Amino acid sequence: MHVTFALFADAANLSQEGKLNILGVFDALQVGSLPALHPRATLVVHLKGSPSDAGSHRVTLQWMSPSGTELWSSDGELGVVPPPTGVVEMDFPLIAQIDLPLDMAGRYLMRVGLDGNTHAEVAVQVRPAAAAPVSRTPVMMS
Repeated sequence: MHVTFALFADAANLSQEGKLNILGVFDALQVGSLPALHPRATLVVHLKGSPSDAGSHRVTLQWMSPSGTELWSSDGELGVVPPPTGVVEMDFPLIAQIDLPLDMAGRYLMRVGLDGNTHAEVAVQVRPAAAAPVSRTPVMMS
């Protein structure tokens, strides 16, 4: 089993037909001040597997700060049942809505692990909001 892609988005779901829908992919955040919490980020991980991957697999997520400190982690089990005869490839979309703690500006990483090995890293650049520019031009209002 392997990760074909992993990303952050504003939202994601699976349609009735099984299609993966992703809205608002991002790799950078601008925050008013730090520390902060970015609520409800959606992590989307697309896994591909074969019939030989049937069984239990351990999935881990690890949110790392720019300084290398682990800020958040989670793990769980993914149970894969054998597919019908003739199926040679299986898709496993994982959708997780999570809050992202942000303690400083810089490059954060979400490490995605499968069965004890890191299979993907999703980077997010965090920037503090710049101060609003001071206008030196008179503004006319009516």
